[in-house]
Amino acid sequence: MPLYENPLFRETVVPWYDSTLACIVTMAVMAGGFIFGVIGYLTALETPEFHRYAWVPVLLAGMSLAVILSIAVRLFLRCARRRKQRRERRSSTSTLADRL
Repeated sequence: MPLYENPLFRETVVPWYDSTLACIVTMAVMAGGFIFGVIGYLTALETPEFHRYAWVPVLLAGMSLAVILSIAVRLFLRCARRRKQRRERRSSTSTLADRL
């Protein structure tokens, strides 16, 4: 059997830092950063001396939320792509069986 350079059954290799587990751990850490930023903002509003620096925890919370949303979209698109591939595999095997 000849070796093909691009066989149909080859799956994409996901690097370890982009695996589902790594993404979930990153989202959990960023959720902690988001909560820390919100608490910092509320603390800065309570203390008059810190009113000038209320933008720092807001920036932290905003960046954490941006990372969470980015990773959530990536995981959602990956899940949707995998479901589509499974459906295509099922439909291709059923049509092959129907032909025989």
